[in-house]
Amino acid sequence: MVGDLKDFVLRLKTVLPKRWFGEETPNLDAILSAVATPWVWLYDLLAYVAQQARITTASDVWLDMAAVDYFGSGVQRKPGEADTFFRARIKKALLRDATTRTAITAGIRDVCGSEPDIFEPARTADTGAYGSFLGAANCPCYGMAYGQAGGWGNLHLPLQFFITVKRPAAPGVATLAGYGITTGAYSGGSISYVDLSGLPGEITDDDIRSALLSLLPVNATAWLQII
Repeated sequence: MVGDLKDFVLRLKTVLPKRWFGEETPNLDAILSAVATPWVWLYDLLAYVAQQARITTASDVWLDMAAVDYFGSGVQRKPGEADTFFRARIKKALLRDATTRTAITAGIRDVCGSEPDIFEPARTADTGAYGSFLGAANCPCYGMAYGQAGGWGNLHLPLQFFITVKRPAAPGVATLAGYGITTGAYSGGSISYVDLSGLPGEITDDDIRSALLSLLPVNATAWLQII
């Protein structure tokens, strides 16, 4: 294999005059192995360094350093998160659209796994309107219904919107029983108190707020409700 000890020993032997040695050269091989050993280590180090220069191949703490370089504290590895999932989040954050309503919806959906509910009080498509408007074929504003659709608009709240986000379901622990399960019991069985905030992959309220802040335009205000 390229770069291993055998490869380096063979490379060294090819530059020596063949007539100096016989076909079996155990003493020479031992000496060349001693010379080649640090080169094997250096080759592996250079290959590792080359991998860390790209997000696609970076690993370990170098992937965390790449996230800090691009996002500061905005994108951090979650407790127990594997490189594969952390790398995917970094790439998605690098190429994510922002500032638009569609981008905010997509960004929150990526974090929480569900569509957020967005209401802009200055947008008639959200509030509805009395009567109907059929002047444009693509206008969705065909009136409103109390308690069913639309909402109270307010033109004095420009560049502001209300967003309701559902927390993702807690992953739980596969090996532990829950309340009402016959395999779990006090002082026996597979049951235990668990702090869900410490589980790998758990999405916290701070994660949701940080994601929303990273998507907002600088002149917009979002009123966030997490349910």
